[in-house]
Amino acid sequence: LGMFSELKFLVPWGHVAAKAWGHSEGHPVLCLHGWLDNANTFDKLIPLLPRGCYYVAIDFSGHGLSSHRPAGCPYHFLDYVTDVRRVAAALQWRRFTLMGHSMVLRFSFSYCFISPQFCFLYPEMVDKLILLESLGFLLAPEDTEAWLKSKRKVIDRLLSLEAKQQTPKARSPEAALQRLLEANSHLTAEGGAILLQRGATETPAG
Repeated sequence: LGMFSELKFLVPWGHVAAKAWGHSEGHPVLCLHGWLDNANTFDKLIPLLPRGCYYVAIDFSGHGLSSHRPAGCPYHFLDYVTDVRRVAAALQWRRFTLMGHSMVLRFSFSYCFISPQFCFLYPEMVDKLILLESLGFLLAPEDTEAWLKSKRKVIDRLLSLEAKQQTPKARSPEAALQRLLEANSHLTAEGGAILLQRGATETPAG
């Protein structure tokens, strides 16, 4: 398991980079680094682990060889959980082992919770959770259901919208105005025309 290959997964702002060890037919194991680290965190560990697995260690956005998010965009813990979901989808992994590392006591609690949070949100996708220098994800019992429902809905909705993204349609000015009025029943034709002056871009196609 000493040899590895480099992977890239496309995301809306660029790509998420990763390293992979083993054969892709092996049992899938997704490895998540900790605070200010990158996929090289696992370089010394992976060769010591059981063969027969396919280990993929990602660089979270803004780390290692992965693209940074656009300037001004925060790096929220739920964004990292969403990155894990994106990578799993790109690999077409429906069920896998998750191994997460974080130096909990010295750095950020947000990082230590990424692996447990993913398991909590998508338990059907994780067969085992391995935590290195980390803690589980703890919620008050009365908060569990609401947190799970709201956070999973946010991630699933975002990924669904990204998957449906298409090249913007070109319409005539009249058709564009009609579409705007259909989507905004409170607008008058005059108001819609005013908004379209700044809300539409003219191209050779329309």
